[in-house]
This record gives sequence, C-alpha cells and structure tokens, in this order.
Amino acid sequence: MTRLQNDTFLRALLRQPTEYTPMWLMRQAGRYLPEYCETRKRAGSFLNLCKSPTLACEVTLQPLARYNLDAAILFSDILTVPDAMGLGLYFAEGEGPRFERPLRDEWEIRNLAIPDPHAELQYVMDAVAEIRRALNGSVPLIGFSGSPWTLACYMVEGGSSDDYRKVKAMAYSRPDLLHHILTVTADSVVAYLNAQIQSGAQAVMVFDSWGGVLSEAAYHEFSLPYLKRVVDGLIKAHDGERVPNIVFTKGGGLWIESIAGIGCDAVGLDWTMDIGRARALVGDKVALQGNLDPNVLFAPPEAVAREARRVLDSFGNHPGHVFNLGHGISQFTPPESVSVLVDTVHEHSRKIRAGV
Repeated sequence: MTRLQNDTFLRALLRQPTEYTPMWLMRQAGRYLPEYCETRKRAGSFLNLCKSPTLACEVTLQPLARYNLDAAILFSDILTVPDAMGLGLYFAEGEGPRFERPLRDEWEIRNLAIPDPHAELQYVMDAVAEIRRALNGSVPLIGFSGSPWTLACYMVEGGSSDDYRKVKAMAYSRPDLLHHILTVTADSVVAYLNAQIQSGAQAVMVFDSWGGVLSEAAYHEFSLPYLKRVVDGLIKAHDGERVPNIVFTKGGGLWIESIAGIGCDAVGLDWTMDIGRARALVGDKVALQGNLDPNVLFAPPEAVAREARRVLDSFGNHPGHVFNLGHGISQFTPPESVSVLVDTVHEHSRKIRAGV
C-alpha cells in the first residue's frame, strides 16, 4: 500500500505530538452535500448505495474533494451486521431503518449466529479496499460498526425508538436473553471490524449511539462490558502499522473514566461535556475526539469559528485531540459552514502549538 502523506489523525489517536489538531466529521459524507444527493438519486435507494462498492467509494471521497479533512470514513450503515444476521433491513419513507424480523421470541434469539464478513458482508470489504486504492495514501481510512448495545436496540425494537421500551423490558425481565444477543453481536462486530482492517481500514470506530439512554447500573451491565469485549478482540496492528480504535457513547460523559479504562485508544465525546474537564479526568490514558455541538454550524461564520476555538482552547496544547462534532452532521447544514470550521480548526490549533 502507498505510504500515507498525512498521518496526523493516526498520530493524534496514539497521543503523539502533531503540528495541528486533525479533524473529520461524523456523517461527513451525507445529505448536506448536493453531490451526495445526486449520487444517492442515481443509486435508487440508500441500501443500493451502501451495497455498491463503487458508489460507496464515490460518496466517501466527496467531502475530501471539498474540504481539507484529515481522514476519510467508510460510507456504510451501522445496521449492516444485523441485516447480515437475517433480520431483513429496509428503509421506510419518513420512518428510517426498520427490520422485517425483529428479535422477539426466545428461539429466534437462541438461533442468532455470527455472520461471515467475507460472505454476507463482502460488499463492505470490497468498498473498503476500493476506497483505500482511491485515496492513494492521501489520508487514513476509518472503518466502523455500531456497538453491541446499540445494534441490540434496533434488533429488538425493530427500528429506532423514543423510549426503548422493548429492549429495556428485556434487560430487566430476561437479562439472560439480552446478554445472549449482546455476546453474539459483540463477536460479530469483532469479526466485522477485523475484516475491515484486513481489507484496508487504518483505524476503526465503534458507535454506541444509544448507550446514553441507559441508567448507570444498566450501562455498566449491558453496554460497557461488550464495548470492552470488542476492543479486546480487535486487531491492533496490520501490515506493520498500529490500527487505533475509537469508542463513542453518545451521552456517555458521565462514564468517561470507565470508558477510558476498557483499553481503547480514544474516546469520543458528545457536546454535553467540556473537553478540557474530560482531559483532566482521563489524563494521558486515551486520546479524545470531539466535541462541537453540530447545531453550531447553523450559526453565522464568526460564531462557528468562535465555538471551534473554544473547544480547542479548552483541550489546550496537549497531544491526543482529534476535532469532531459531538454527533453526526445534520443534513440541513450549509456546506460553507464546514469550510469555516475546517479552516478555523487547522489555523487556530497551529497557533496553539506555536504558543501564540
């Protein structure tokens, strides 16, 4: 493979000194970009877009053509794993992702099996390999998966939820069944991410999007141990290079010290916690990723720049920061706001490094 021209993102994840703070955006390839909408229209459906390695590569590269970002992230969906388990993923207009066969009966849960990433999910591996070739060593490629708990939420609820009533009812009435789902799903995530690494992903991220809906005790029973199981099982180096990993629990600021203790390289933060305070709590144990409120990007350019500087100043002149939003970018974001953000982060962080 071609040697990386810009490895700032990877060095930051490993808490090594960098000349500036690297950045990328969760959902950076998406509906806020008109070119993405055009490609999505050509694909005919979101699933067609995900399952075409060529189109997935095309949309992965689109934000890099517009912005000076420090990493690309595979274009895919977190629900590819349960889809490969046979739950029948589909997207209903105006409803988001749904499953035709959610997990409700004990026999279905007991029959749950780990999918082969080189069979049911080979289209993802083909996309990873194609994107790596297209990047040609410009910036690193991030692979990703949903967390075991977040995937279990979708698998039991049958789609997104306002109250997570079905999966929480299972947690409190039949924890044995939920633990079985989580164990199989965690091992599936490990196999899936390791296959992405072997196909060319140079860092991987686990999205625990719904971890924050749990109580303290429930998080430490149903989410955190399975995040650790995933991290423990990940390939840590490939082709002679370290492959760092990032764990992100939305709403997980309360548990940042616990998350930092599971062996991950970096912890993602949402916007509800001051990143300087987070750094003080975890010290040099992990890198931190985040954590601008995505809605800042709807403000005027001077406000976008001011709030970006606020995050950078709070973290301070220390290694181990990857700038990002505290969650995925909104589809309604003006693309020009992202330009302001990227330029501000790179310029201001260089001044911080120089002690200006």
